[in-house]
Amino acid sequence: MTFRNPITAASFVLLVCSTVLARADDKPWKKHVVHEGEHCNTAVAADFTGDGKPDIISNSGGKTRLFVAPNWTEHVIDETKGHGFIHSEYFDVDGDGDEDFIGARYQPGLVAWLECPDNPTAGVWKARIADQEINGIHGLLKGDVDGDGKFDLLANSAQPVGAFPNSGAWLKVPKNPHVAKSWQRNIFARNDAPGLSHYLGFGDVNGDGRADIAMGAKGGEQDKSGLGEWFYWWEAGEDSTKPFTRHQLPGKHPGATNIQQADVNGDGKIDFIATRGHGKGVIWFEAPTWKIHDINPDLEFPHCLQVVDMDDDGDIDAATCAYGSQIAAWFENDGKGHFKTHVVATGQCAYDIRAVDIDLDKDLDLLIAGQQSKNVVWYENPRK
Repeated sequence: MTFRNPITAASFVLLVCSTVLARADDKPWKKHVVHEGEHCNTAVAADFTGDGKPDIISNSGGKTRLFVAPNWTEHVIDETKGHGFIHSEYFDVDGDGDEDFIGARYQPGLVAWLECPDNPTAGVWKARIADQEINGIHGLLKGDVDGDGKFDLLANSAQPVGAFPNSGAWLKVPKNPHVAKSWQRNIFARNDAPGLSHYLGFGDVNGDGRADIAMGAKGGEQDKSGLGEWFYWWEAGEDSTKPFTRHQLPGKHPGATNIQQADVNGDGKIDFIATRGHGKGVIWFEAPTWKIHDINPDLEFPHCLQVVDMDDDGDIDAATCAYGSQIAAWFENDGKGHFKTHVVATGQCAYDIRAVDIDLDKDLDLLIAGQQSKNVVWYENPRK
């Protein structure tokens, strides 16, 4: 048998073993195709049309598309040249009661938001700039950084060049975002995040009532500094507009990409779940010593992460899609930090995964933007 990338001999063995596990232990997750035929890095789901059903927005082939539930009718809402978004978020930016879309271009860096109009399916949405100074944006995450009850936007500035090299930022929505030239930029990691950082985690790590921020940096051949392969978290101070204090988590992590805060083992302390999305493995760091535990050491290139209660049993689980192994999986936590891998799909790649109740049956499904799979799909949770 000849093995061709992205499936190596090792990942083929993993795929076979995982398929057996899925057949033995799990009900199958039904695959629903939203869009296919184009490389896609990111997709989000929310009720953009106001009918109570989660719709999907993704970017591929130079176009941003709204797929309206439940039949996924396609509407192009942006085809601005240069809007090749690698990651995205959504929230009500302008406070008018509907959800807006936010996309980020990697390099040269750009964060743009698309205003949801009164008739979301009537044509293109108005695009406005949130930031174009941070550079190498590979992660967007919404969160209330300054505690004012409103969403802010976190983004990394991973490239070692530009106005904010090797940095991380959070952006505050201006009072009138319709006329503002950009959002208020605050640098939480100033020149202390080298090595090509990726995605972000958000939450109060040390229990002081302030939200802290975490990131991972992949390192590798593209990292000319040789300073990557880490997971860090930045401790927020009293003034959230000033740089945060950096703390390094133990170990060397080739291909580090995703990290999120959560109490994994139910002891009241905040831990971290992380993936090496350009390497191998899903792990968690146990507070307060940050002891490393394997969740799944074998998955290759798990370049996305959701940390949520997937089975509604009161503890934190996780989910990923590994584009090297071509496996989507979720990891069931026993409540004490011991995880069981459940295979959702094989033959599926992803840069992005979201846990959303798409069919409104009160369990979490998985939305995947498959870059090498050239599709946008969602997998229906069989629990209900």
